[in-house]
Amino acid sequence: MNVSSANVTVIIQYRDSFATAVTKNMVVVALGISINYINASLIHTFRKHQVFYMNPRYILFIHLVVNDMIQLMLTVMLFLLSYTLYTINVSLCCCAILLALFTTENTPLNLACMAVECYIAICVPLRHAQICTVKRTRMLIGLIWATSMLSVLPDLFIALATEPLEFFHTRVFCLRETVFRNPTVLKKRDITYIVFLVIVWLIIFYTYFRILFTAKEASTDAKKAQKTILLHGFQLLLCMATYANHLLKNALLYWFPEHHADSLFACYIIIHILPRSISPIIYGLRDKTFRRYLKRYLLCKVSIQ
Repeated sequence: MNVSSANVTVIIQYRDSFATAVTKNMVVVALGISINYINASLIHTFRKHQVFYMNPRYILFIHLVVNDMIQLMLTVMLFLLSYTLYTINVSLCCCAILLALFTTENTPLNLACMAVECYIAICVPLRHAQICTVKRTRMLIGLIWATSMLSVLPDLFIALATEPLEFFHTRVFCLRETVFRNPTVLKKRDITYIVFLVIVWLIIFYTYFRILFTAKEASTDAKKAQKTILLHGFQLLLCMATYANHLLKNALLYWFPEHHADSLFACYIIIHILPRSISPIIYGLRDKTFRRYLKRYLLCKVSIQ
């Protein structure tokens, strides 16, 4: 779950030419602005209409979008800094990495909660309004953040306890491995990722098959819920690609030693940029109610009251 790009991790050894560097940065900035413009439109649509911010399903969705925006801004910023300043202060790098790790670990937990909400709506419809309330949804989001913080903050405490104070005033190439260097942190990271993924995958599989076997075949809502959970599963697969980042880097170095930087740039786009575009597709384009309002903001038209 390395927030710095797969490309920049290898820049120390493989520097791009000026033209290549400019092209890569323009591509990253263009994708970042485009995706965050859509995400910002989703948030604006959510805030403007009560039908969304009083619905637990959309509250969880917009929380996922906010996480995507924060993560995308940070990863693009670190990408640009890797080509301009190259190194930054360790303390600033720690802050950026920690915030990115919070939002990254929030994503699979949020996807699991959204899958459960779909399951309740289809399989226990009469109790949906009682179970899935706005207050409980906000408490659930707080629990998601608390879980992520309990998982990530020990990395900072270990660094503070084991690193000399002077280290936090030096400059480093900003990666998780360069600021949280203790081997214990790496072992804890791997265990945490495995636990998170196993739990989330079990929830997604359980909710999908319960909807599949419980709902009537003629139910349009049930079929739509099944497709939504499948999209959550696909989004989770993209998250898992981030977890295997270091293995993928080593494989690419072995397979394409002469084009390593270019290969890692492609991985950066696939792993860190494109997954941020999945959330708008799930609700922003597939959901009729959201799409009805969203298209007016995307096209800068007058909103429906």
